[in-house]
Amino acid sequence: MISREVCARVLAKAVSTGADYAEIFAEYTVNHAITMISDKVDSVNDGVIAGAGIRVFKGLRSVSASTVDTSEAGLLRCAEKAADALGQGTAAISVNLRERLFGDIHPVKIVPSTVANAEKVAVLKEGYFAAKEYSDCIKQVTGTLLDVDHNILIASTDGVYAQDRQIRTRITVSAVAEKNGEAQTGFFGPGRRMGMEMFEHEVNAHDVGIKAAEQAVIMAGAGYCPAGVMPVAIGNGFGGVIFHEACGHSLEASSVAYGLSQFAGKLGQQIANPKVTAIDDGTIPNAWGSINIDDEGTPAQKKILIENGVLKTYMVDKFNGRRMGMESTGSARRQNYSYTTTSRMTNTFIAEGPDSNDDIIASMEYGLFAKSMGGGSVNPATGEFNFAVNEGYLVRNGKICEPVRGASLVGKGSDVIMDIDMVGKQLDLGTGMCGASSGSIPTTVGEPLIRVSKITVGGR
Repeated sequence: MISREVCARVLAKAVSTGADYAEIFAEYTVNHAITMISDKVDSVNDGVIAGAGIRVFKGLRSVSASTVDTSEAGLLRCAEKAADALGQGTAAISVNLRERLFGDIHPVKIVPSTVANAEKVAVLKEGYFAAKEYSDCIKQVTGTLLDVDHNILIASTDGVYAQDRQIRTRITVSAVAEKNGEAQTGFFGPGRRMGMEMFEHEVNAHDVGIKAAEQAVIMAGAGYCPAGVMPVAIGNGFGGVIFHEACGHSLEASSVAYGLSQFAGKLGQQIANPKVTAIDDGTIPNAWGSINIDDEGTPAQKKILIENGVLKTYMVDKFNGRRMGMESTGSARRQNYSYTTTSRMTNTFIAEGPDSNDDIIASMEYGLFAKSMGGGSVNPATGEFNFAVNEGYLVRNGKICEPVRGASLVGKGSDVIMDIDMVGKQLDLGTGMCGASSGSIPTTVGEPLIRVSKITVGGR
């Protein structure tokens, strides 16, 4: 997108007032989305995001600027503004860029932009009508097929000059079911860092619609969940969102570096049940949250965050790593060039454990099986969270019984990971978007079936 020679001149301008590090992040991203409502295509949207962000460091000070003008003149003006905002001084470093090819561990066979809209609509219809025709109780269905072609370039005074192309595809189906005047929603939305070949072997559009509709119908006929403190089994796959939110954000350097994390200063300490091993791995081939390089040009890594309950490392970006005295772990991410990069998750999950699913359920005399989790909120400093349960069932005498709706899980991250006392063997991953200070980014969550020995369940 921008030549190595131009990047070198722009970086030289960025450090001209005494910065000890400068970086260019340029992108050209094409988004495409088709949405179906009321049995027909409702919209076809295309969007392009193009521009560059320039960032300079001096010790523990950081200044960011961005521009849509990626000509050399436009980039030099942007670099000059960042340099001026940093303060007065003289250049202390030289710029010597060497192109780096990190390879691509996420091969794409069918680039979505080369596929006709008619073919995409045919795939979307499979999911949409599978949900619509599932039951007479289904009153409304919304389906979306999304593909993103995200091209980035990073150049920095560390000598990095690297590019990456990130293609992602996702299908989502939302279904509303109504019984006895009560309406409930079901949702399923798998995605991959792949092209349209995702629908050949990885994702079946028909099954996506069935899962969304089934959840809606089950919940529409469910009674309300009773409230209280009880054991809870949390389903595999997207159930991992509870670790992502309640604990994962507290392991990001953006919180840890400032002491605003429940886990700050606890490296090497037992922070979780010994059965808990938690990993952030950006190198899983074709996973939704995977990267080849992060948004500072550092190669993706597999990081064991917690091993057998012991805190081993954090997720670190370059700037926050300065404050912490730690190297980057390939965790710097941003929604686009207009956001300032910070430490974020990629594919974050609890690893498989020693327990069988049958034993986990059988161990519960009375409790809740949270088969599917929904959204929630968390305070990374305290770890206090509140999550909705999209699909839940009461457990009695070791057996899954009637469905219940309106359940929520309330607690504190540091307590929950200590109280995870059973971990199953069947890891699954779920697709999501994570929002934070550097914008909304694709992330994967995951876990096998787990049991939390006690947690507050909100209900009626």
